[in-house]
Amino acid sequence: GPIARRAGIFFIRRSFKDDEVYKFVLRSYIDFLIEKRFPLEWYIEGGRSRSGKLLPPRYGLLSYVVDSFRRGRSDDVVLIPVSVAYDQISEVGDYAAENRGAPKEREGIRWLFRFLRRLGHRYGEITLRFGEPLSLRAALGADAAAAHMGDAPAIDPARDLAVQKLAFEVCARINQVTPITPISLALLAVLGGGDRAQSTAEIHAALRELVDYVERRKLPTTTKLCFATEGDVQTTLDLLVESGVLGRFSGGPEVIYSVAPDAHLAAAYYRNTVIHFLTVPSICELALLGAAGAPPGDGARVFWDEALRLRDLLKFDFFFSDKARFREELADELALHAPDWERALDVPEAARGLLDAMRPFHAHRTLRAFVEAYSIVADRLATMGDAPVAERKQLVAECMRWGKQYALQRRIRSLESVSRDLLDTGARLADHRGLLGGDAADLVHGRERLAAELRATIRRVDAVAALDSARRAGALG
Repeated sequence: GPIARRAGIFFIRRSFKDDEVYKFVLRSYIDFLIEKRFPLEWYIEGGRSRSGKLLPPRYGLLSYVVDSFRRGRSDDVVLIPVSVAYDQISEVGDYAAENRGAPKEREGIRWLFRFLRRLGHRYGEITLRFGEPLSLRAALGADAAAAHMGDAPAIDPARDLAVQKLAFEVCARINQVTPITPISLALLAVLGGGDRAQSTAEIHAALRELVDYVERRKLPTTTKLCFATEGDVQTTLDLLVESGVLGRFSGGPEVIYSVAPDAHLAAAYYRNTVIHFLTVPSICELALLGAAGAPPGDGARVFWDEALRLRDLLKFDFFFSDKARFREELADELALHAPDWERALDVPEAARGLLDAMRPFHAHRTLRAFVEAYSIVADRLATMGDAPVAERKQLVAECMRWGKQYALQRRIRSLESVSRDLLDTGARLADHRGLLGGDAADLVHGRERLAAELRATIRRVDAVAALDSARRAGALG
C-alpha cells in the first residue's frame, strides 16, 4: 500500500453506492487531478479479463472524469486508448481454472511467492500501442462545461448515454490497435482444427492463409509474422508446448500438436486477444449461407437481416460499430474477396460462390464457443418452462454443470464453451431479451425461440467448418 501510494496510485472501494461522503471526496479528488492537469491512468474494463478479449467497459471513473470536465475544471480532457499485448502470461492457467468454476485465489504471501517463481520462465514480449486520442471537448461539445457548473451531477439520462458511448468508443479504439502476435495467430490455426491433433504441415498451411489475410487487411502486428517455413511454425508451437498450452507427439511418422488436456481455455485466451478482427468476416460467412438458401431475388434482404441479427446476438461479447458503419464494414469485407459481390447476393448459386471465395474461413474458429455457450443457457431456460430465474449467478452455475454433460456427450464441439464468462454473457443476453422473468406465456415462447435461433446459428457454423475441411482436403478450391 505505502509503496503504491508513493508511486501515484490511489485506491477506490469496489462499491460505495450509498456513501455520499465517499462520493464527495472522490469527486473532489478527481476535480483536483483534472484541474491541475495530472495524467490519470485506469483500466476501463474494471478488472483482468479471464477470457483474453476486452471486457465490457465500466463507467464509474469515466463518469467522474466527464462530470469534472462538464463542471469546467479543464478546457478539455483527452482520453488516450492504450493496448497492452502480451506474447504469453504466467497467470493464464489460473484464469482458465476460474473460468471452469474454480474460486479466485486470494492474493497473499503464498500467491506472491508462486507468482515470482513463475517469472523464471520466458514469456516473450509486452507490446504497448496507443490508439487515436478522443477529446471530450470534441465529443461532448464546447458548451458542455458551461452548462453544468454545479458541485454535484444531477441524474441525467443524456449524460449517462454520452458516457456509455465514450466508453465503447475507447474500447473500440483499443481493439483497433491491439496487435496480432505470432502465438495468438498460431493458436487461432490450432483451435480452428477442432479437437484433433494436427501435423506441422497442416498448421503451416492454415497459418499461410491467415498471414495472407492479415497482410491484405493491413491488420496491426507486434512483429512481422514469419511463418515462411515449417521450422518457423515449429519454433512457435514448441514455445506453447513448453508453457503447457499445447501437447506434442513425436513418436510417429510426423510431429503432431494438439491442445493439452484441460488447456482449451488457456489456448482460447490467446486466440481471443485478436478475434475482434475476425468477427465481421465471420458474420459475412454465416449471412452468405442465409443468402445462398434464400429464394432468387431475396438474397440481399436475407443477407443484411441475418448480419444484423448476428450483430444483435453477439453484442454483449463484441464491440460493434453503429449499424451504418457496420454495413460498410461488411461491404468492405465482401469487396476484399469479390468486387462484384452486390449483384451476386440475389442469385443463390452466385451467393454460394461468394462464400466459396472467402479465404480463409473464420466463423468456426471465432464464433463457435460463444454461440454454443449461449445455447447451453437457452436450453436450460427452455426446460424451466415459465419458471422465473431467481438469481443469474445460480443459473450460470447450473449451466456449468449442463455444459460439462454436453461436452461428455459431444453435444458441443468446443470445450471452450464451458466457460463461466461465456455462460454469464449468455445469461445477460437472455436477461436483455426479458427471458429470466416476466409474463408466463411470453417467457415460454421467448425461451424456445432463443434456443431454436441458436441451434440454427450453430448449424451454420458447422456448415462453415465442413467447407473448411473440404477445402483442406482438396475437395473445395
